[in-house]
Amino acid sequence: MGQETSPGHSAGTDATVVFDARDVIKNYALGEVQVPALRGISLQLFRGEFVVLLGPSGSGKTTLLNILGGLDVPTSGHVWYQGHDLSRAGERELTLFRREHVGFVFQFYNLLPSLTAWENVEVVTSIAPAPMPVDEALKLVGLEDRMHHFPAQMSGGQQQRIAIARAIAKQPDVLLCDEPTGALDSATGVVVLEALQSVQQRLGTTTAVITHNAVIARMADRVIHLHDGLISEVEINREKIPPAEMRW
Repeated sequence: MGQETSPGHSAGTDATVVFDARDVIKNYALGEVQVPALRGISLQLFRGEFVVLLGPSGSGKTTLLNILGGLDVPTSGHVWYQGHDLSRAGERELTLFRREHVGFVFQFYNLLPSLTAWENVEVVTSIAPAPMPVDEALKLVGLEDRMHHFPAQMSGGQQQRIAIARAIAKQPDVLLCDEPTGALDSATGVVVLEALQSVQQRLGTTTAVITHNAVIARMADRVIHLHDGLISEVEINREKIPPAEMRW
């Protein structure tokens, strides 16, 4: 990966700005003390790119992802999504933004145990404005043959791929993933990363994955390094490596 002098878009990706964050600060109150999580983040994410936010625990990755996804708001600064200022939006606007534009994938799958794979995905499509067929979402992650199984009948990697299918079934513009392989062994993690990559390439979804695992960064278009609530470095990955060739 070659270091980039400015956080511009990577070669071969659409230059259309999806997220534009400026001077984002986030403090959390711990009693009477204000604890900084983000100390002044500025970045842009572009349409159709695959970005990895890389950094150790406590670097601000999850806080940044939650603000981009409308799950949290900054203490100060601005975040624009396609020209709309999320940092000044009310809860109703943020709810609509999350429902219509963002798919989330978390470290833990959050599947409903009493529902089959098909039913877990269908829950999301029932509230989305223009969802894809459930069968198609499951096929995109390679689990069309497991659609009638319950979570307890599937491995951790299969459950995570169901979670990805659930996130993409509403055809979001943005897919935000928080340590999606954190609870998996390396071999299973590779399968999950391949599913994410396949979805991003087929749907053109802007995808951001946060991780502390530097190996995963090698599949990204860009790598944004975070440390102590700040962006310490931005790299363009000129020699991407497919997940199947990764070892960690």
